[in-house]
Amino acid sequence: MAKADKAAAIAELSEKLRTSNAAVLTEYRGLTVAQITDLRTKLRGNATYSVVKNTLTELAAKDAGVTAFDGLLEGPSAIAFVEGDPVEAAKGLRDFAKDNPLLVIKGGVLEGKALSVEEISKLANLESREVLLAKLAGAMKAQLSQAVYLFAAPLAQTARVVDALRQKVEAEGPAQPAAAEAESTEAPAEADAATETVAEGGDES
Repeated sequence: MAKADKAAAIAELSEKLRTSNAAVLTEYRGLTVAQITDLRTKLRGNATYSVVKNTLTELAAKDAGVTAFDGLLEGPSAIAFVEGDPVEAAKGLRDFAKDNPLLVIKGGVLEGKALSVEEISKLANLESREVLLAKLAGAMKAQLSQAVYLFAAPLAQTARVVDALRQKVEAEGPAQPAAAEAESTEAPAEADAATETVAEGGDES
């Protein structure tokens, strides 16, 4: 490879290491072209799987300030550069390695932090971003529903009180005119009694 081509390849790898959300180093010895193509398909949308040269990758990692691959760049190497969800990418690599044991996960880097094989395995066992967001949305919806209930409860209680008062007024309403009618009935009777008294007095005089 010409010097200019090497420099361009190193710069490209260095840029990918800087800008990727994560990167996982693997050894693909024994995998067929068809199997590697299948792996690339499974990772599509979250990561790109690139076969790399160890010497160039070592220089690119040094240029990018990545030390996670130190001592691991041996044998036929390929890197999964993660542009999407690191959890989904780790799941894809793990699942493919289960079906194709010739794929060996050697280490990785996530947001500048070196990841061991065990840590990558733990990352693969995490719930995906979509699942976590769905759970968060469900929790927020439940809290919102509870808040709506708490705000609505006093209103409902107030409505019940108002309704009870209305019913009470309606129940007592007819009694008031009856009392007034009784008073009006008693008034003429008293007036008649007074008239009779005056009349009697007149006769005595």
